[in-house]
Amino acid sequence: MSRWYIIHAYSGFENKVRDAIMSEANRMGLTPYVEQIEVPTETVTEIKRGKKVQTDRKFMPGYVLAKLEMNDEVYHLVKNTPKVTGFLGNGGKPQAIPDAQAARMLDTKEEAAAHGAKPKINVDYEIGDAVKVLDGPFASFNGVVEELDFDRGRVKVSVSIFGRATPVELEFEQVERVK
Repeated sequence: MSRWYIIHAYSGFENKVRDAIMSEANRMGLTPYVEQIEVPTETVTEIKRGKKVQTDRKFMPGYVLAKLEMNDEVYHLVKNTPKVTGFLGNGGKPQAIPDAQAARMLDTKEEAAAHGAKPKINVDYEIGDAVKVLDGPFASFNGVVEELDFDRGRVKVSVSIFGRATPVELEFEQVERVK
């Protein structure tokens, strides 16, 4: 019976580990025991140069989920794969995780869409940073970030108008950090 296991790999090499295990399982004739190998990812919206960019980011860096029918051959196949440090579990023994937990880890994108949750937004500026307004009525004005509202995707910037600091609320993509 196949169960879900978490494989610990070098961070940044998760996809290579997944591909290496699958190709080695094919070569050794162990594909019936290696049902599925996944790298958990989530969709993140980042603001880069004033534009929204959606990217897939690893949900659990350094870990790979694998649905395996565990036996000695499969254990050694995974353990001897380059860039794999071992399985998650007590005393080096692979510890299976519940199917529901694996499903939660793998369905983060679908779950977020189903719940209507907004994707996480990363911006390259923070409170106190100097920014330049890119468009709108205050285009080309410089100011300082006072507030970040991730729920609404808005930033409050204090700009100097006629020598007075005036708070202006803008969209995240309307401002860019001054370097």
